[in-house]
Amino acid sequence: MYIPTIDLALMLESLPFLLTGLGYTIGISLTAFFFGNVLGVLITVLGLLPGRFVKTVVRFYLSFLRGTPALVLLFLLYFGLPYQLNAVVAAIICFSLTSSAFIGEIYRGSIAGVSTGQWDAAYALGNRFWPTMRYIILPQALRISLPALSNVAMDLLKGTSLAAMITVPDIFQKAKIVGGRTFDYLSMYLLVALIYWLLCIGIGLIQHRLEDYFQAKYR
Repeated sequence: MYIPTIDLALMLESLPFLLTGLGYTIGISLTAFFFGNVLGVLITVLGLLPGRFVKTVVRFYLSFLRGTPALVLLFLLYFGLPYQLNAVVAAIICFSLTSSAFIGEIYRGSIAGVSTGQWDAAYALGNRFWPTMRYIILPQALRISLPALSNVAMDLLKGTSLAAMITVPDIFQKAKIVGGRTFDYLSMYLLVALIYWLLCIGIGLIQHRLEDYFQAKYR
């Protein structure tokens, strides 16, 4: 009976090759997280505006993207369009859209967690909706939303491994190449899991630093 073993020598030997795909993994994650936040804030603000039509569009956007698997949307963008997008562009669009729906809900809940007295005080001083939202409400909502945003960032980072399915040469795609050549998928997938784990630890450290910063600023 075949008993799988972990080849540490192969893992160390293959590590530099896997790390050549790290730029794609981090680059796609950061870009998608940035645009996901921009879209998330926009969707959140639109949902706060009066108007039934706008609210209906926002609800549909959130419902569709939260309920559609990222892999399905990724394949739709890369294989389903009449013209083929670049694989990296398709991945960025996919993960930006999917993350924006979750980020939008996070911001909505965070804004609801800001005291209504903040709105009343801002309006009493003559501020309009947009300046109040930008300078008073959103900074406080961001502090509240940091733990949840950190989770989205981690899920986004791990989710970019799906981009390997459309030929993006990220660290997971590199691991598949080495695994196919050596027939030792166990060692390669364990190695790539450790890399993702370390990256997520880094995101967690950034989260704690930001929490300390906002705690000191708004206490």
